[in-house]
Amino acid sequence: MKKLTSIIMTGLLLAACGQQQKEADFQYEVDRFADVQILRYKVNNFDQLSLNQKMLVYYLSQAALEGRDILFDQNHKNNLSIRRLLEAVYVNYTGDKTAADFEAMTTYLKQVWMGNGIHHHYSEDKFKPGFSEDFLRTAVQGIDSTQLPLATGESVDSFIARVFPVIFDPALYPKRTNQENDVDLVLSSANNFYEGVSQAEVEAFYQGMANPNDPRPVPYGLNSKVVKRDGKIQEIKWKVGGMYSEAIIRIVGWLHKAAEVAENESQKKVISTLIDYYETGNLETYDKYSIFWLQDLNSQVDFVNGFTETYTDPLGMKATWESIVNFKDVEATKRTTIISDNAQWFEDNSPTDKQYKKEEVRGVTAKVITVAMLGGDCYPATPIGINLPNSNWIRAEHGSKSVTIENITEAYNQASSGSGFREEFMVSKEEIERAVNYGALTDNLHTDLHECLGHGSGKLLPGVSPDALKAYGSPIEEARADLFGLYYVADPKLVELGLLPDMEAYKTQYYSYLMNGLMTQLTRIQPGKNIEQAHMRNRQLIASWVYEKGKDDKVVELKKVNGKTFVVVNDYEKLRGLFGELLKEIQRIKSTGDFEAAKQMVETYAVKVNQEIHTEVLDRYAKLNIAPYKGFVNPVYTLVKAEDGSIADVQVTYDENYVDQHLRYSREYSVLPSMN
Repeated sequence: MKKLTSIIMTGLLLAACGQQQKEADFQYEVDRFADVQILRYKVNNFDQLSLNQKMLVYYLSQAALEGRDILFDQNHKNNLSIRRLLEAVYVNYTGDKTAADFEAMTTYLKQVWMGNGIHHHYSEDKFKPGFSEDFLRTAVQGIDSTQLPLATGESVDSFIARVFPVIFDPALYPKRTNQENDVDLVLSSANNFYEGVSQAEVEAFYQGMANPNDPRPVPYGLNSKVVKRDGKIQEIKWKVGGMYSEAIIRIVGWLHKAAEVAENESQKKVISTLIDYYETGNLETYDKYSIFWLQDLNSQVDFVNGFTETYTDPLGMKATWESIVNFKDVEATKRTTIISDNAQWFEDNSPTDKQYKKEEVRGVTAKVITVAMLGGDCYPATPIGINLPNSNWIRAEHGSKSVTIENITEAYNQASSGSGFREEFMVSKEEIERAVNYGALTDNLHTDLHECLGHGSGKLLPGVSPDALKAYGSPIEEARADLFGLYYVADPKLVELGLLPDMEAYKTQYYSYLMNGLMTQLTRIQPGKNIEQAHMRNRQLIASWVYEKGKDDKVVELKKVNGKTFVVVNDYEKLRGLFGELLKEIQRIKSTGDFEAAKQMVETYAVKVNQEIHTEVLDRYAKLNIAPYKGFVNPVYTLVKAEDGSIADVQVTYDENYVDQHLRYSREYSVLPSMN
């Protein structure tokens, strides 16, 4: 919780302590496998919602689960076949389930669920099976063929010949999303956004479609697959009657039910416009939905549902399907309201050039939410903050809406308590004590600033395409938002507004950010690999740049203490100045669409890994027995019926485990064919 005023802060802290004592028996950890820890999250205050709000959460949650297969198929064309194959073996295998091969297959299946396919959700690398091909072949041949996801007319042998190389050949589809420099990013990526086309053909296809003088361009390519058929390049829309129709029809069915219990007319218009978009695939309708969604400020229950984020597309155009259902945390939202109410001050006082600033910041709203359901690309791994819509012209004319997800960060904090991480990687007792006192506070505040103001700040110059930075667009944008948060978390204005208690607090955010960017995030990288993921590139870019630029003054150092490497910050004030300098340049790159500068910045600072430090960090981290990645299981919602058959209540429970949840989801929410 944040210090809003001394009275509010005291009340929130007392409430939090009481909540922790009351729910001391709540079990956050569910499972561990490979490099993953699976957690539960508590849906705090669900019982305080009205019956209609609970029903709305239920219907939106059902819609959130219906899109699961879409994401699997988007990530790779064989994902559904492989997931269904592994699930069939897991359920129907009659051999020794304690044998090493079966246990290794179970771990692999859990990884496939976590990654929504055969590639790691963060590193993008294909999973390596720890079981033998002979074991899987024997297991498959011993199962009734009706339990296998065979294509029409396909034999078991043909199925094995089609699917097994995808699982076992490491050279086949090695990267879900490839971000290497100077390669064809489309042909070298395993995702299912393109078929039979090259990167150059895709870029030419959309350049021919877009009007560079259109002040309100739709997000071309957001909801379609691009294919070449009979020598002609075309889009296949993801909509009712198009690709993924079977799943989208069911999503729309639940949205209709949600509209019937909407809290108000504004929310009902949001839902009905989303339905219209799903039924037509029209991107102008999608923009209307986005505007209606960000303008709906009075509803307590809220949601995201659809083709939203473009991180998995190496060209940054195609959006994966995701959903989050949530409701407002009224008390915690007071801090984000303070931030959004002062958005113009932050914009005006940014270190960026005046020509790249917004003269008038419009429609910036932010809230803290309690997640009630995760779906698609937000499950099992989930963000801790969201800022939407992504359209630059909508942000400029109508604003944006940001959320910080408090009950997810609560679960993270509970699960990591007492891990020994700080003691191992922080250089001094002073840094550790600051982290204990201010860590949760400044982490959440940096997220608020990143989502609420960072993504919504600045502007593109006239005529600059939002896709001008191409593959480098995502890490540059994330760096821009992170730098905005870093620069302002150290500003005296936050103390003046009551968001920070003093001018010492920000230092823990600076230290932990650099420690992560220069060292500890490397636990997520396999030895010898470069950094591919956009958020990781962003963090290393920032940390490496300020480390390099501050060398002469020794602003930041990497020092050996008792044979271990530590980050040392010698001058926090100068460090803030470096963050401001980098923010100024990153905003210039974004505003002008300077592709070459973006490429230079990312390739120089964000990609290459210091192998010596990497080896050391992996060794030190392994001794802590901490899983570098976290995923979640969802709660289960059940309708409670009255004697007359009407809905009397919605019950939420937390007793479903990771395996049972995914098997149930595959039974109840899986209607797409295995190959699309």
